[in-house]
Amino acid sequence: MGKLVSTVFVTLDGVYQAPGGPQEDTRGGFEHGGWSFWYADDDFGRFVDESFSRVGAFLLGRRTYDIFASYWPKVTDPANLIAGKLNALPKYVASSTLTDPAWPGTTVIGGDLAKEVTALKERTDGELQVHGSGALVGSLLALDLVDTLHLLTFPVVLGSGHRLFTEGAVPTAFRHAGGRITGKGVSIQTYELAGRPKYGSFELPE
Repeated sequence: MGKLVSTVFVTLDGVYQAPGGPQEDTRGGFEHGGWSFWYADDDFGRFVDESFSRVGAFLLGRRTYDIFASYWPKVTDPANLIAGKLNALPKYVASSTLTDPAWPGTTVIGGDLAKEVTALKERTDGELQVHGSGALVGSLLALDLVDTLHLLTFPVVLGSGHRLFTEGAVPTAFRHAGGRITGKGVSIQTYELAGRPKYGSFELPE
């Protein structure tokens, strides 16, 4: 059974919206698209290559899928690991509105998310990877379907935008499973799901 692995880029104030470009996601009048660009370096590239070397299939939200589908099929360089994996491997899109995907290898999943994703994990050889797709990641965390979360925190505050963890998120505990800091200050931390938070008190006994 494959592991479901989520990789999300966030700012210090928790925004995941449009890291890759100005027009990537302008919902809510978002004007900060492309905030991750200047933090890419060799350390960052190594992490991405390592991640994509383990993938067996992709699970994406509709918005991220549309962004990927408009770009990666045009990248035909056989030496590009990311393009090679995205174009060749199965892609599953959680959507109730996508009906006729043009990107070869795409399957739309709807209905019971827990049932569908559990079945995908069972039949995926390698990691079932979710990239971006913040709203989908929130739903998967609430269903305890995420095994590993790679959280990449960039040293920038935007002050607006869609946050990964919002009011009403299901209380969730994680176990730290490793990490590194890139030369440009991106904190790449890996967490494994560890159930619900435990609570205690620092109050002195009477």
